[in-house]
Amino acid sequence: MLDTPSVGRLTQKILDEMERVIVGKRSMLELVLMALLADGHVLFEDFPGLAKTLTAASFAQVLGLDFKRIQFTPDLLPADVTGSSIFNQRTGEFEFRPGPVFTNILLADEINRAPPKTQAALLEAMQERQVTTDGVSRLLPEPFLVLATENPIEYEGTYPLPEAQLDRFMLRTGIGYPSREQEWEVLKRRIERRSDRSELNRVIEPEALRSLQEALEAVYVSESVGYYMVDLVAATRQNARVQVGSSPRGSLALLKLARARAALSGRDFVTPEDVKAVAEPALAHRIILAPEQWVQRVPQSTVIRQCLEEVPTPATVERVSAPR
Repeated sequence: MLDTPSVGRLTQKILDEMERVIVGKRSMLELVLMALLADGHVLFEDFPGLAKTLTAASFAQVLGLDFKRIQFTPDLLPADVTGSSIFNQRTGEFEFRPGPVFTNILLADEINRAPPKTQAALLEAMQERQVTTDGVSRLLPEPFLVLATENPIEYEGTYPLPEAQLDRFMLRTGIGYPSREQEWEVLKRRIERRSDRSELNRVIEPEALRSLQEALEAVYVSESVGYYMVDLVAATRQNARVQVGSSPRGSLALLKLARARAALSGRDFVTPEDVKAVAEPALAHRIILAPEQWVQRVPQSTVIRQCLEEVPTPATVERVSAPR
């Protein structure tokens, strides 16, 4: 198993390679990589043209993983996602043809444009890592990560994701527009490349990725930091602005992402700062605001920031090591 300093060095190489095509968005890239190491799914909620597809495809290229994309539309059927059985006239039997969900990284583009029945086809795949058709369950490849996108400005003809499916995304994040200098850097690199296509080098093999994921289990979480996570999640249930707070699945997401952030930093222990850094992307999409807050368009992230201010931060020690 890799030690945490090795994990930190290797993940920085992955991020450095990703930044060859994704300019000025390292914090977003770190979040996606944390989710991948923590074996979780990511929901992008942002405007078109901000490199969401490029981010997913580039991670697959750098990590040596298989990549597929589904454009969700109102006429998309569940079988278009999971696959279906086709009658083979030569053998006289039905043969299963795998759908695009049988991959390592799946980009579910504009997931809220497909009807609920098709959205539900992803539920079993995301949670159980398997697909059941014709009474037969088939395991998905490992690792399996869904990167789904939503357009925050076009809601006509869409089907909002139900809370049960939102809860299965480990984190929700955006990319945001680049600064003036960053956008010029994008143009300059395109001029130098003389092509729209960007070629990235593979940094690790899939086997090494599994070692990175296993290394997270060795990251130590003290009892005080663990209770800090629990109290943060509990605060979302007690907040006056919230109708339904985060479930224990939110606590687990907080734990996994905090461990991943510590490992990215080359540490073998989690600090309260790790928890604070991942609290908003891990918890904001798991809460349902009270109707009056929703009408006033209060962001869910505002509630998480309020909880971070109200819940006491445990004392930070200089060094905490895992017990030997």
